[in-house]
Amino acid sequence: MTAESHVLELVRSGTSDTAVLEKLFGDLPPAEPEFMLGTWAGGVFDETDAMAARLVKMRWYGKRFNDAENVEPLLCRGEDGSIHSFEGMGFARLRQVAFRGTVSAAMVYDSQPIIDHFRRVTDDVVLGAMDAKGQGATLYFHLTRST
Repeated sequence: MTAESHVLELVRSGTSDTAVLEKLFGDLPPAEPEFMLGTWAGGVFDETDAMAARLVKMRWYGKRFNDAENVEPLLCRGEDGSIHSFEGMGFARLRQVAFRGTVSAAMVYDSQPIIDHFRRVTDDVVLGAMDAKGQGATLYFHLTRST
């Protein structure tokens, strides 16, 4: 099974352990910043993780990359199902950053010590790794291009 097909199976099932995701992340090709432009629906693999649980509680929908200087890192669903940008954690910028030996697209928060790194799974799916300084383990998540 390729890394790409393995990640797609994990996205479908919604679960995995961090060690498996860490290996798969390292096996995937980097995403270029231009590839990330647009709106992406997101999901987490481990809803018991503290940060993932917060995202679920916020009704996290995904991320919107308007351009390199204007990223909405937390799109959330309202009670009525509408999607809005949660501005409580600020905005972010899209950059190329080295992470675990590979340079790839990364979302760097303006006001938080958090960088989300992206690896390409398919033309419409990426595997993300949230590197939150001081938070301990890396949180893995997935994004699917939204139409």
